[in-house]
Amino acid sequence: MPQTTEKGAGGRAAARRAPGGPDDTAAAGLEQALHTGPFHLALRAALAARGLPLQRVQHHLAGRGIKVGVTSLSYWQQGARRPQRAESLRAVRALEELLRLPGDSLIRLLGPVAVPGDVERPATRSYRALVKASDALEGLLAELEFPADGGLHTVGHHERVRIGAGRELVGRDSQHVVRAHRDGIDRYLAIHHGDPGCDPARVAVRARENCRTGRVRWDADSGVVVAELLFDTRLRAGETYLFGYAVDDGTGGPSSEYVRGFSFTGGQYMLQVRFDEQALPVRCRRFAQTSAGAARGARKDLTLSGRHGTVHLVEQGVRAGILGIDWDWE
Repeated sequence: MPQTTEKGAGGRAAARRAPGGPDDTAAAGLEQALHTGPFHLALRAALAARGLPLQRVQHHLAGRGIKVGVTSLSYWQQGARRPQRAESLRAVRALEELLRLPGDSLIRLLGPVAVPGDVERPATRSYRALVKASDALEGLLAELEFPADGGLHTVGHHERVRIGAGRELVGRDSQHVVRAHRDGIDRYLAIHHGDPGCDPARVAVRARENCRTGRVRWDADSGVVVAELLFDTRLRAGETYLFGYAVDDGTGGPSSEYVRGFSFTGGQYMLQVRFDEQALPVRCRRFAQTSAGAARGARKDLTLSGRHGTVHLVEQGVRAGILGIDWDWE
């Protein structure tokens, strides 16, 4: 299922006014600008509301060790340029404090453009393109207030799936290395889609190394489970993080495939499927899809290890889309 993670802090809030601050009209205009954007109008409104000339703003930023020219500040409030580099984004966050604005109120208006320095945000695909039960998933993501881009992409992912004696998906174990492509990321959202007949209320998501389980939500009709995995730190853009987790299922009917969707391009993925010695399939194949509704291609037969009852695939440079292994029981 698709990989993604909820951003750390942020969200909308009304601009705060201190005694002696802007009058009601200016405050209303600033609040509206922070709510709707664009960035340059919100910055201009905040500067006007606080009555700070650009030279004073530059002086305050320099006192925090942030070097930004008056010309750059002027371009930003005119919309002639947008802050994009790491130092510029540091300046925007400092401006939020200096101008007494809610956290992330200016940063969020920069949208996907706000990628620090040379930390590239990989090409991405939407959940709707990757998951058959996309309506149920999107409802759960909305309940968790989860953004379209969770701020992480995969560097390496090793996944081990276990199929039981009754041909059911017993569970899976994941060891994951991710990289943040923006500041402030402190969690990952694990998504599990059970086989037909599964009971998502009985599916357990267990945090292992370097994380702990947060909120868990599920949809009974589709069998989709989403769970937050909370990190021990808040990542800066460009930083990597290694964590592990497991999903215990065993509630569904006979399983015939394991599928994983990738929202982002890049990284290495290894999938191993282990079958109980009492339930070995007669044929296994790997496959790829561009979307959940597309035909399966890149098929290749996989030889089952007789001694260990396993098959696996390794993809060195994952493309946004779907990879998986399916098998025939008869």
